[in-house]
Amino acid sequence: MMFLLILLGVLLNAAAQLLLKAGMTSIGHFQFSWANIVPIGLKVMVNPPIVAGLFSYVISVGVWLLVLSRVQVSYAYPMLSIGYIVNAVAAYYLFGESLSVMRVTGIFIIIAGVYLISRT
Repeated sequence: MMFLLILLGVLLNAAAQLLLKAGMTSIGHFQFSWANIVPIGLKVMVNPPIVAGLFSYVISVGVWLLVLSRVQVSYAYPMLSIGYIVNAVAAYYLFGESLSVMRVTGIFIIIAGVYLISRT
């Protein structure tokens, strides 16, 4: 049961990242300057994927606090690396990002690490 709660927190966090990426993709590239603070800030504040991503972060923090009240941080925190796997695979399908041999190798190393930690 606790692993499912951890997984929920991880998936909410990963969803937040993907939503923020989708929102920023729709806004597009911009120059970081004082003149852009207000116009870009307004675009960010009313962008539905960004707002949903920030909301997902808030919920994931609530779930994470619940997790930390029940399990050791040395067990729970490494489980966050599952988010790297979720984001890499989702970004491949949603945004056409590459999944190189090096990245896939890293994913398998993460899976092995999470497995070993979950067994302790």
